[in-house]
Amino acid sequence: MTLPGLAFFPQALLPLHIFEPRYRKMLSDSLNTHRLFAVAGLDVKRMGSAFEPPYRIATIGVVRACQGRDDGTSNLLLQGLTRVEFTDIVGEEPYRRMKIRALESEPGAPEADNERLRTQLSRLLSTRMRLSGESSAEITKFLRGIDDPETFADLAAFNLCGDARLKQRLLETLNVNQRLGMLNKWARREVDTIRLRKKLQGDLADDDVANN
Repeated sequence: MTLPGLAFFPQALLPLHIFEPRYRKMLSDSLNTHRLFAVAGLDVKRMGSAFEPPYRIATIGVVRACQGRDDGTSNLLLQGLTRVEFTDIVGEEPYRRMKIRALESEPGAPEADNERLRTQLSRLLSTRMRLSGESSAEITKFLRGIDDPETFADLAAFNLCGDARLKQRLLETLNVNQRLGMLNKWARREVDTIRLRKKLQGDLADDDVANN
């Protein structure tokens, strides 16, 4: 399945509404066999040169729950399992089928270094949530209970990062240390931007910013 503006990560939970005939067939075949299918982001730079061109790196997931509806559509919850690389197109009908190669992450640094970056990122995300007033307290609290730096980075990227291009880069980065470093830089920019905006806004309410 190719979706615009989406980067799906291992361990993440992705709710999907299946309504297109091709994906309804794909889901039926998946549920009757291994319950697996891949979700890739749409590579807009290649639009026009190929039909719904996917990014080369995506994530394969397993259907954890699925509820069929009377009109033939379905609502499901897909959990990411592992990064994959598309190596070849097997067929396009009735839905796209690809040859894939599973990808494994590498620590990229000693465990203590990655743990330090994970802790730093956790603090930055908590600060960002507090300053912005966003309703992300639940996911931020959930992330604090995750000790594994790779899982922490992937779930933080999927749930909290709103930059689609950065998320795809993070998905394609197999070095966990580099992935954490990229996320820390993003989170630091987010915090600095919010603080600057608040400083410039002063005591004005959000609706009165134009009067500043």
